[in-house]
Amino acid sequence: MGLEELLLFLCWHFSLGALLEEGEITPGITTEEYTSRRKKLLDLLPENGLAIIAAAPVKMMTDVVPYTFRQDADYLYITGCQQPGGIAVLSHECGLCMFMPESDPQDVIWQGQIAGVDAALDTFKADKAFPMNRMREVLPDMIRRSSKLYHNPKTALPAYKDLESFRKAFNNGKVKNLSIYTHELRWIKSPSELKLMRESASIACQALLQTMLFSKTSPHEGMLSAKVEYECRMRGAQRMAFNPVVGGGPNGSVIHYSRNDQTIKGRDLVLMDIGCELHGYLSDLTRTWPPCGIFSPAQEELYDLILETNKECVKLCKPGTSIREIHISSVDMLCKGLKEIGILTNDRSISQSYNQLNPTSIGHYLGMDVHDCSMVSIDRSLKPGVVITIEPGIYIPSSFDGPNRYRGIGIRIEDEVLITETGHEVLTGSMPKEIQHINSLLNNYCHGDTRTNMHVASSS
Repeated sequence: MGLEELLLFLCWHFSLGALLEEGEITPGITTEEYTSRRKKLLDLLPENGLAIIAAAPVKMMTDVVPYTFRQDADYLYITGCQQPGGIAVLSHECGLCMFMPESDPQDVIWQGQIAGVDAALDTFKADKAFPMNRMREVLPDMIRRSSKLYHNPKTALPAYKDLESFRKAFNNGKVKNLSIYTHELRWIKSPSELKLMRESASIACQALLQTMLFSKTSPHEGMLSAKVEYECRMRGAQRMAFNPVVGGGPNGSVIHYSRNDQTIKGRDLVLMDIGCELHGYLSDLTRTWPPCGIFSPAQEELYDLILETNKECVKLCKPGTSIREIHISSVDMLCKGLKEIGILTNDRSISQSYNQLNPTSIGHYLGMDVHDCSMVSIDRSLKPGVVITIEPGIYIPSSFDGPNRYRGIGIRIEDEVLITETGHEVLTGSMPKEIQHINSLLNNYCHGDTRTNMHVASSS
């Protein structure tokens, strides 16, 4: 290997965020695992079926400035390729066939080298590979020879949808949704995937803990958002899983609050919902706390109810139950608690009033997407290897027609839970959520080196 080839090789590996171990296509996932995934998908397809999976396109912020690229989860799951501009085709006849973007000298100057046909064969272990300019020549014959055609309607690209052969298959009712199969495969995580999810959860927990300590001296939504992203990135995450929700005071009652531009006042709570991405796998957790270091009696009363619901729902996580069943239990617990507190008072409209204060589900599947495997029903019995979130909450707007002391309070406590053979494992269990632990952190460990404090606090 010459110097130029060595430099390209090293650049390729470092571009993935870490040096690959021998036999890996992406960090933590081996060639054998990608090959196994393709075989399992083929086993689900009919004998003469054809699956088309498109890479995510580059989305532009302006005419020359792109948004940060994130690969389509199905394309990454099947190929391991993190590059835009490709299309993968899978069938019993051809195995994996990849159509790869072509290297334009001008683009190389501005954006660097790209993976082409050789990389598809050598790195991603495709059975066949062609440059994209041959797709209109090769793919139509493959489509015509298939009895059924599968793709993801939400991520479909005009590059293949505009082909006459595809349009004809669609008009004849031969085109089906591939997500039914890919989400089924992605639903149960392999040991390699779970290792990455544990690492992603650990990074997010450490980052949020540092941010919690930081909030005592910098109670501003924007600063906390910047802090948590910095801490995630410094620990190896490639990006945030989503724009952090940093809701101070009444903003915490806005479920998907995203402005993050207000000062957190006085004794207000801050609700932070964050997650990060590590080599394609996401974390997702929420904590709520008072940056001033003291819960008011009303805040503590509501927080205790949400915490107890969180812990009881986590206990329900085991093989054989479903997210729907856990959700129903959570609604019963919260409605009972809110009635006892005096927030819900009219039995005839309790359901309607509750839905105004919490219209969300108790949780969702988690994996390569935040709301992962959406084609898998929440009524499905959970199995070992499935990861879900448990996230009870209460969101009381300032305009709420109820006791004044509860107005403008938003509280959510969210954990990631892995279903195991014997029950469950809380992947975010290292992140404090008990009131006494939060008080201790904010009032006893907010001075000096917070990285040293993190070790002390997590062991308390």
